[in-house]
Amino acid sequence: MSPRVMAATEPRVLAAAKKIWIDLDNSPHVPFFAPIIEELQKRGYCVLVTARDCFQVCDLARLLHVSCKPIGRHYGKHAILKLVGLCVRALQLAPTILRERPDLALSHGSRSQVLLARLLRMPSIVIFDYEFAKGVRVLHPTWMMAPEVIAEKATNGRARLMKYPGIKEDVYVPRFTPDPSLRAYLGLKQDDLVVTIRPPANEAHYHNPESEVLLSAVIELLREIPETKVIMLPRNHSQESAVQKSWPSLFATGKMLIPASAVDGLNLIWNSDLVISGGGTMNREAAALGVPVYSIFRGKIGAVDRYLSAAGRLVLVESVGDVQSKILLRRRSRSTGFPPDTGGTLRTIVDNVVSVLESTHAVH
Repeated sequence: MSPRVMAATEPRVLAAAKKIWIDLDNSPHVPFFAPIIEELQKRGYCVLVTARDCFQVCDLARLLHVSCKPIGRHYGKHAILKLVGLCVRALQLAPTILRERPDLALSHGSRSQVLLARLLRMPSIVIFDYEFAKGVRVLHPTWMMAPEVIAEKATNGRARLMKYPGIKEDVYVPRFTPDPSLRAYLGLKQDDLVVTIRPPANEAHYHNPESEVLLSAVIELLREIPETKVIMLPRNHSQESAVQKSWPSLFATGKMLIPASAVDGLNLIWNSDLVISGGGTMNREAAALGVPVYSIFRGKIGAVDRYLSAAGRLVLVESVGDVQSKILLRRRSRSTGFPPDTGGTLRTIVDNVVSVLESTHAVH
Protein backbone atom coordinates (compact mmCIF):
# COMPACT_ATOMS: atom_id res chain seq x y z
CA MET A 1 0.00 0.00 0.00
CA SER A 2 1.32 3.45 -0.92
CA PRO A 3 1.81 6.00 1.85
CA ARG A 4 -0.98 8.49 2.29
CA VAL A 5 -0.18 11.68 0.38
CA MET A 6 -0.70 14.70 2.61
CA ALA A 7 -3.28 17.20 1.39
CA ALA A 8 -2.13 20.78 0.93
CA THR A 9 -4.72 21.90 3.49
CA GLU A 10 -3.41 19.69 6.31
CA PRO A 11 -1.29 21.29 9.06
CA ARG A 12 2.43 21.16 8.42
CA VAL A 13 4.35 18.89 10.73
CA LEU A 14 7.08 20.44 12.79
CA ALA A 15 9.85 17.90 12.46
CA ALA A 16 13.08 19.80 12.90
CA ALA A 17 14.82 16.69 14.22
CA LYS A 18 14.09 14.71 11.06
CA LYS A 19 16.77 14.93 8.41
CA ILE A 20 16.58 14.20 4.67
CA TRP A 21 19.76 13.45 2.74
CA ILE A 22 19.73 14.58 -0.89
CA ASP A 23 22.58 13.55 -3.20
CA LEU A 24 23.17 15.57 -6.38
CA ASP A 25 24.65 13.04 -8.78
CA ASN A 26 24.36 14.90 -12.11
CA SER A 27 23.89 18.49 -13.31
CA PRO A 28 20.10 18.30 -14.00
CA HIS A 29 19.56 17.34 -10.36
CA VAL A 30 20.64 20.78 -9.12
CA PRO A 31 17.78 22.94 -10.50
CA PHE A 32 15.33 20.09 -9.85
CA PHE A 33 16.13 19.75 -6.17
CA ALA A 34 16.63 23.47 -5.41
CA PRO A 35 12.88 24.19 -4.93
CA ILE A 36 12.34 20.80 -3.26
CA ILE A 37 15.02 21.62 -0.68
CA GLU A 38 13.46 25.04 -0.11
CA GLU A 39 9.98 23.57 0.39
CA LEU A 40 11.21 20.83 2.75
CA GLN A 41 12.99 23.44 4.85
CA LYS A 42 9.83 25.58 4.93
CA ARG A 43 8.01 22.59 6.39
CA GLY A 44 10.54 22.33 9.18
CA TYR A 45 12.79 19.54 7.95
CA CYS A 46 16.58 19.52 8.02
CA VAL A 47 18.18 18.84 4.64
CA LEU A 48 21.70 17.50 4.13
CA VAL A 49 23.00 17.89 0.56
CA THR A 50 25.99 16.07 -0.93
CA ALA A 51 27.18 16.38 -4.54
CA ARG A 52 29.32 14.41 -6.95
CA ASP A 53 32.00 16.74 -8.35
CA CYS A 54 31.40 16.20 -12.09
CA PHE A 55 29.39 17.54 -15.04
CA GLN A 56 29.37 21.09 -13.54
CA VAL A 57 27.25 19.88 -10.59
CA CYS A 58 29.13 21.99 -8.06
CA ASP A 59 29.30 25.02 -10.38
CA LEU A 60 25.53 24.90 -10.85
CA ALA A 61 24.98 24.46 -7.13
CA ARG A 62 26.94 27.66 -6.50
CA LEU A 63 25.07 29.44 -9.29
CA LEU A 64 21.70 28.46 -7.80
CA HIS A 65 22.81 29.00 -4.17
CA VAL A 66 22.38 25.36 -3.19
CA SER A 67 24.66 24.63 -0.24
CA CYS A 68 26.24 21.19 -0.64
CA LYS A 69 29.25 19.11 0.31
CA PRO A 70 31.23 17.83 -2.71
CA ILE A 71 32.11 14.14 -2.30
CA GLY A 72 33.53 11.87 -5.00
CA ARG A 73 33.82 12.18 -8.76
CA HIS A 74 33.03 10.47 -12.06
CA TYR A 75 35.14 7.44 -13.07
CA GLY A 76 34.53 7.29 -16.84
CA LYS A 77 32.31 5.41 -19.25
CA HIS A 78 33.65 1.85 -18.95
CA ALA A 79 31.40 -0.54 -17.05
CA ILE A 80 34.10 -1.81 -14.67
CA LEU A 81 35.23 1.72 -13.82
CA LYS A 82 31.61 2.76 -13.26
CA LEU A 83 31.16 -0.12 -10.80
CA VAL A 84 34.41 0.72 -9.02
CA GLY A 85 33.44 4.39 -8.88
CA LEU A 86 30.02 3.55 -7.45
CA CYS A 87 31.56 1.57 -4.59
CA VAL A 88 34.38 4.05 -3.94
CA ARG A 89 31.97 6.97 -3.75
CA ALA A 90 29.68 5.06 -1.39
CA LEU A 91 32.68 4.59 0.91
CA GLN A 92 33.58 8.27 0.57
CA LEU A 93 30.02 9.27 1.52
CA ALA A 94 29.91 6.94 4.52
CA PRO A 95 31.79 9.07 7.13
CA THR A 96 29.54 12.10 6.52
CA ILE A 97 26.35 10.04 6.57
CA LEU A 98 27.33 8.09 9.67
CA ARG A 99 28.05 11.38 11.43
CA GLU A 100 24.90 13.20 10.23
CA ARG A 101 22.55 10.18 10.64
CA PRO A 102 19.78 11.25 8.23
CA ASP A 103 16.35 9.62 8.43
CA LEU A 104 15.75 9.30 4.67
CA ALA A 105 17.85 9.22 1.49
CA LEU A 106 16.47 11.01 -1.58
CA SER A 107 17.93 11.33 -5.08
CA HIS A 108 17.15 11.34 -8.78
CA GLY A 109 19.07 8.15 -9.43
CA SER A 110 22.23 8.30 -7.30
CA ARG A 111 23.49 4.71 -7.29
CA SER A 112 26.09 5.39 -4.62
CA GLN A 113 23.45 6.84 -2.32
CA VAL A 114 21.11 3.88 -2.81
CA LEU A 115 23.95 1.42 -2.17
CA LEU A 116 25.04 3.15 1.04
CA ALA A 117 21.46 3.61 2.24
CA ARG A 118 20.80 -0.09 1.74
CA LEU A 119 23.98 -1.05 3.63
CA LEU A 120 22.96 1.26 6.49
CA ARG A 121 19.31 0.06 6.37
CA MET A 122 18.19 3.60 5.71
CA PRO A 123 14.89 4.15 3.83
CA SER A 124 15.46 5.59 0.37
CA ILE A 125 13.46 7.21 -2.42
CA VAL A 126 14.69 7.31 -6.01
CA ILE A 127 12.89 9.70 -8.36
CA PHE A 128 13.21 8.86 -12.07
CA ASP A 129 11.72 9.95 -15.37
CA TYR A 130 13.40 7.56 -17.82
CA GLU A 131 12.26 3.97 -17.39
CA PHE A 132 15.13 2.43 -19.38
CA ALA A 133 17.93 3.68 -17.11
CA LYS A 134 19.85 0.81 -15.56
CA GLY A 135 21.53 0.28 -12.23
CA VAL A 136 19.28 1.82 -9.59
CA ARG A 137 16.51 -0.77 -9.51
CA VAL A 138 18.92 -3.66 -8.91
CA LEU A 139 20.14 -1.85 -5.78
CA HIS A 140 16.57 -2.00 -4.40
CA PRO A 141 15.58 1.49 -3.17
CA THR A 142 12.67 1.41 -0.73
CA TRP A 143 10.50 3.65 -2.86
CA MET A 144 10.55 4.99 -6.42
CA MET A 145 8.72 8.04 -7.76
CA ALA A 146 7.94 8.83 -11.41
CA PRO A 147 5.73 10.97 -13.66
CA GLU A 148 2.20 9.68 -14.12
CA VAL A 149 2.84 8.86 -17.81
CA ILE A 150 5.36 6.13 -16.86
CA ALA A 151 3.80 2.68 -16.47
CA GLU A 152 3.59 0.87 -13.13
CA LYS A 153 5.74 -1.99 -14.45
CA ALA A 154 8.77 0.34 -14.73
CA THR A 155 10.07 -0.74 -11.29
CA ASN A 156 9.78 -4.46 -12.13
CA GLY A 157 8.10 -4.89 -8.75
CA ARG A 158 11.37 -4.27 -6.90
CA ALA A 159 10.24 -1.08 -5.20
CA ARG A 160 6.98 0.59 -4.26
CA LEU A 161 6.03 3.25 -6.79
CA MET A 162 4.60 6.72 -6.24
CA LYS A 163 3.52 9.09 -9.03
CA TYR A 164 3.49 12.83 -9.64
CA PRO A 165 1.68 14.92 -12.29
CA GLY A 166 3.45 16.54 -15.23
CA ILE A 167 7.19 16.22 -15.81
CA LYS A 168 10.09 16.87 -13.47
CA GLU A 169 10.92 20.15 -15.20
CA ASP A 170 7.53 21.47 -14.01
CA VAL A 171 9.09 21.59 -10.53
CA TYR A 172 11.42 24.47 -11.36
CA VAL A 173 10.67 25.93 -14.80
CA PRO A 174 7.66 28.01 -13.57
CA ARG A 175 9.99 29.78 -11.11
CA PHE A 176 12.24 30.95 -13.93
CA THR A 177 12.63 34.66 -14.74
CA PRO A 178 14.26 35.44 -18.13
CA ASP A 179 17.40 37.56 -18.22
CA PRO A 180 18.01 38.99 -21.73
CA SER A 181 21.46 40.26 -20.74
CA LEU A 182 22.82 36.74 -21.34
CA ARG A 183 22.94 37.40 -25.08
CA ALA A 184 25.33 40.30 -24.57
CA TYR A 185 27.42 38.23 -22.16
CA LEU A 186 27.82 35.56 -24.86
CA GLY A 187 28.57 38.15 -27.55
CA LEU A 188 25.38 37.44 -29.49
CA LYS A 189 24.01 40.03 -31.92
CA GLN A 190 20.37 41.00 -32.22
CA ASP A 191 20.02 39.39 -35.64
CA ASP A 192 21.78 36.11 -34.75
CA LEU A 193 19.68 32.97 -35.08
CA VAL A 194 20.73 31.25 -31.86
CA VAL A 195 20.84 27.45 -31.75
CA THR A 196 21.75 25.80 -28.45
CA ILE A 197 23.13 22.27 -28.78
CA ARG A 198 23.73 19.64 -26.10
CA PRO A 199 25.83 16.73 -27.41
CA PRO A 200 24.78 13.13 -26.66
CA ALA A 201 25.77 11.60 -23.33
CA ASN A 202 28.47 9.38 -24.83
CA GLU A 203 29.54 8.03 -21.42
CA ALA A 204 26.05 6.85 -20.47
CA HIS A 205 25.10 3.17 -20.64
CA TYR A 206 22.16 4.00 -22.91
CA HIS A 207 24.28 5.89 -25.49
CA ASN A 208 23.71 4.99 -29.14
CA PRO A 209 26.44 6.08 -31.63
CA GLU A 210 23.70 7.04 -34.09
CA SER A 211 23.22 10.18 -31.99
CA GLU A 212 26.72 11.36 -32.90
CA VAL A 213 26.01 10.82 -36.60
CA LEU A 214 22.95 13.02 -36.23
CA LEU A 215 24.97 15.64 -34.32
CA SER A 216 27.46 15.85 -37.20
CA ALA A 217 24.61 16.21 -39.69
CA VAL A 218 23.12 19.03 -37.58
CA ILE A 219 26.44 20.92 -37.49
CA GLU A 220 26.84 20.58 -41.26
CA LEU A 221 23.33 21.96 -41.74
CA LEU A 222 24.00 24.94 -39.47
CA ARG A 223 27.40 25.61 -41.06
CA GLU A 224 25.68 26.60 -44.30
CA ILE A 225 23.28 29.12 -42.73
CA PRO A 226 25.15 32.46 -42.30
CA GLU A 227 22.93 33.93 -39.57
CA THR A 228 23.13 30.94 -37.24
CA LYS A 229 25.20 31.13 -34.04
CA VAL A 230 25.72 27.83 -32.23
CA ILE A 231 26.04 27.66 -28.45
CA MET A 232 27.59 24.27 -27.66
CA LEU A 233 27.18 22.82 -24.17
CA PRO A 234 29.59 19.87 -23.72
CA ARG A 235 28.98 17.59 -20.74
CA ASN A 236 32.61 17.44 -19.57
CA HIS A 237 36.16 18.50 -20.48
CA SER A 238 36.85 15.48 -22.69
CA GLN A 239 33.72 16.12 -24.73
CA GLU A 240 34.63 19.80 -24.95
CA SER A 241 38.04 18.89 -26.40
CA ALA A 242 36.47 16.45 -28.86
CA VAL A 243 33.99 19.06 -30.11
CA GLN A 244 36.73 21.67 -30.56
CA LYS A 245 38.87 19.19 -32.52
CA SER A 246 35.95 18.17 -34.73
CA TRP A 247 34.94 21.71 -35.82
CA PRO A 248 37.96 24.00 -35.30
CA SER A 249 37.03 26.40 -38.10
CA LEU A 250 33.61 27.09 -36.59
CA PHE A 251 35.21 28.01 -33.26
CA ALA A 252 37.88 30.10 -35.01
CA THR A 253 35.26 32.19 -36.83
CA GLY A 254 33.05 32.53 -33.75
CA LYS A 255 30.15 30.74 -35.38
CA MET A 256 30.26 28.16 -32.59
CA LEU A 257 31.13 28.93 -29.00
CA ILE A 258 31.23 27.28 -25.59
CA PRO A 259 30.35 29.48 -22.57
CA ALA A 260 33.46 30.22 -20.51
CA SER A 261 31.64 29.40 -17.27
CA ALA A 262 28.48 27.69 -16.10
CA VAL A 263 25.36 29.55 -17.23
CA ASP A 264 21.74 29.20 -16.22
CA GLY A 265 20.49 26.52 -18.61
CA LEU A 266 16.90 27.77 -18.58
CA ASN A 267 18.00 31.30 -19.41
CA LEU A 268 20.16 30.03 -22.26
CA ILE A 269 17.23 28.04 -23.64
CA TRP A 270 14.91 31.05 -23.32
CA ASN A 271 17.39 33.24 -25.21
CA SER A 272 17.70 30.66 -27.99
CA ASP A 273 15.60 30.35 -31.12
CA LEU A 274 15.71 26.56 -30.97
CA VAL A 275 17.36 23.75 -29.04
CA ILE A 276 18.86 20.51 -30.36
CA SER A 277 19.92 17.98 -27.77
CA GLY A 278 21.08 14.40 -27.45
CA GLY A 279 19.90 14.22 -23.85
CA GLY A 280 16.63 14.28 -22.01
CA THR A 281 16.66 17.13 -19.50
CA MET A 282 17.45 20.01 -21.85
CA ASN A 283 14.85 18.73 -24.32
CA ARG A 284 12.18 18.68 -21.65
CA GLU A 285 13.22 22.07 -20.24
CA ALA A 286 12.80 23.59 -23.70
CA ALA A 287 9.42 21.89 -24.08
CA ALA A 288 8.33 23.26 -20.69
CA LEU A 289 9.41 26.77 -21.75
CA GLY A 290 7.67 26.51 -25.13
CA VAL A 291 10.96 26.77 -27.08
CA PRO A 292 11.19 24.70 -30.31
CA VAL A 293 13.23 21.60 -29.49
CA TYR A 294 14.59 18.70 -31.51
CA SER A 295 15.83 15.48 -29.93
CA ILE A 296 18.73 13.58 -31.54
CA PHE A 297 18.69 11.04 -28.72
CA ARG A 298 18.77 7.56 -30.29
CA GLY A 299 18.49 5.32 -27.23
CA LYS A 300 15.15 3.81 -26.25
CA ILE A 301 12.58 6.59 -26.26
CA GLY A 302 10.92 6.86 -22.85
CA ALA A 303 7.29 7.53 -22.01
CA VAL A 304 7.89 11.19 -21.13
CA ASP A 305 9.47 12.02 -24.51
CA ARG A 306 6.74 10.10 -26.33
CA TYR A 307 4.16 12.09 -24.40
CA LEU A 308 5.83 15.40 -25.34
CA SER A 309 6.21 14.32 -28.96
CA ALA A 310 2.55 13.34 -29.22
CA ALA A 311 1.61 16.74 -27.77
CA GLY A 312 3.72 18.53 -30.41
CA ARG A 313 6.10 19.95 -27.81
CA LEU A 314 9.16 17.91 -28.90
CA VAL A 315 10.32 16.75 -32.36
CA LEU A 316 12.11 13.40 -32.54
CA VAL A 317 14.92 13.46 -35.13
CA GLU A 318 15.58 9.84 -36.04
CA SER A 319 17.68 9.99 -39.23
CA VAL A 320 20.00 12.23 -41.25
CA GLY A 321 17.05 12.82 -43.56
CA ASP A 322 15.05 14.12 -40.60
CA VAL A 323 17.79 16.67 -39.92
CA GLN A 324 17.10 18.23 -43.31
CA SER A 325 13.33 17.87 -43.30
CA LYS A 326 12.21 18.37 -39.69
CA ILE A 327 14.50 21.05 -38.21
CA LEU A 328 13.04 24.51 -38.84
CA LEU A 329 15.63 27.28 -38.62
CA ARG A 330 13.73 30.43 -37.80
CA ARG A 331 13.70 33.12 -35.15
CA ARG A 332 11.04 32.91 -32.49
CA SER A 333 9.09 35.50 -30.56
CA ARG A 334 9.98 35.71 -26.87
CA SER A 335 6.90 37.71 -25.98
CA THR A 336 4.82 34.64 -25.20
CA GLY A 337 5.06 33.49 -21.59
CA PHE A 338 5.21 29.92 -20.41
CA PRO A 339 2.46 28.15 -18.43
CA PRO A 340 1.71 29.63 -14.97
CA ASP A 341 3.03 27.94 -11.85
CA THR A 342 0.25 25.79 -10.38
CA GLY A 343 2.68 24.18 -7.93
CA GLY A 344 1.06 20.79 -8.41
CA THR A 345 4.18 18.86 -9.41
CA LEU A 346 6.41 20.31 -6.69
CA ARG A 347 3.71 19.96 -4.04
CA THR A 348 2.99 16.31 -4.89
CA ILE A 349 6.66 15.33 -4.88
CA VAL A 350 7.28 16.99 -1.51
CA ASP A 351 4.06 15.56 -0.06
CA ASN A 352 5.16 12.08 -1.15
CA VAL A 353 8.59 12.53 0.44
CA VAL A 354 7.09 13.81 3.70
CA SER A 355 4.54 10.98 3.77
CA VAL A 356 7.26 8.34 3.41
CA LEU A 357 9.44 10.04 6.04
CA GLU A 358 6.62 10.37 8.55
CA SER A 359 5.36 6.80 8.06
CA THR A 360 8.90 5.39 8.27
CA HIS A 361 9.70 7.49 11.34
CA ALA A 362 6.50 6.37 13.04
CA VAL A 363 7.49 2.71 12.56
CA HIS A 364 10.85 3.33 14.23
